[in-house]
Amino acid sequence: MAKAQPSDFDWSKLGFGYHDLPYRYRAYYKDGKWSQGGLEEDSYLQVSEAAQAFHYGQEVFEGLKAYRRKDGGVNVFRPDMNAKRINTSADRLKMPHVPEEMFLDAVKQVVKANQDFVPPYGTGATLYLRPFYFGTTPMVGVHPADAYTFEIFATPVGAYYPGGLTPTSYVTSDYDRAAHGGTGAAKVAGNYGSSLLPGDIAHKGGYSDAVYLDPRLHENIEELGGANFFGITKDGRFQTPKSPSILPSITKFSLLELSKEFGLIPEQTTISIYDLDKFSEAGAMGTAAVISPVGSITHHGHKHVFYSETEVGPYTTKLYNRLTAIQFGDEKGPDGWVVDVPLK
Repeated sequence: MAKAQPSDFDWSKLGFGYHDLPYRYRAYYKDGKWSQGGLEEDSYLQVSEAAQAFHYGQEVFEGLKAYRRKDGGVNVFRPDMNAKRINTSADRLKMPHVPEEMFLDAVKQVVKANQDFVPPYGTGATLYLRPFYFGTTPMVGVHPADAYTFEIFATPVGAYYPGGLTPTSYVTSDYDRAAHGGTGAAKVAGNYGSSLLPGDIAHKGGYSDAVYLDPRLHENIEELGGANFFGITKDGRFQTPKSPSILPSITKFSLLELSKEFGLIPEQTTISIYDLDKFSEAGAMGTAAVISPVGSITHHGHKHVFYSETEVGPYTTKLYNRLTAIQFGDEKGPDGWVVDVPLK
């Protein structure tokens, strides 16, 4: 695959896809310690056919973005939260921690090295960063690896959902995203692999994605495809599901905080699929999706419409505008949320 060039892109028409950029960061874990990591140009990895990750799934990953500011500089949004979460995921799979300082330095190195691929301010596009690491020890028995490869690569992206800030429809799935007491709260590859079939079923039915219910009762909302769910009640509460088997979204925690600026009461609570009438607006939220309005949810043939199937609700619009204004540096947010990346 040929390396991408900045001239290859129409920044205002980017999809959410992979492009082979010039540089990525890698570090290697062996004998109980991490190597001195650094930038590499080869986008292909050479590992054993018996690498633990291929057979027993020891792999964790993250997602975050770099944003071009109006003054030409570049921000990353709350990378310290990603550094912490990747290690929480690693704990679940018995993997060694990535030092937070190494993680944060690697993020800055990758952005700086690929700075020509951070899309221009005003296009709405961003540079997506994918940190991940996985077990590379060759094995056929089931036990943790003792060698790992850590990498961060980057790719310029547009909206995760092609419609952008446009309401879309969802349908509940009979499949579980994760088991109770399983890996649902960890960002591991297996959670997403298991979502491919129910996601495909939803897409073929004309829906944007699937709604996953709790694995015990199949009654309470857990997640929407690859994003967390939120609903805004008619009495002014910003509610999002509370469950031990959903991913602790960085965007979710950010919006819980920002919702207070608009007079909303933030709550993490149980949300029954049979109690959707209390919401005036609803949406999906995550690093990739940012905020994607939910126009409707269909459950067992019954379709519930929120604010509108064609128009975005007022609170959803305010939250989206406030969050993206912070990320792109147009407005000041809470201390520490935005990190400047030195480009020289």
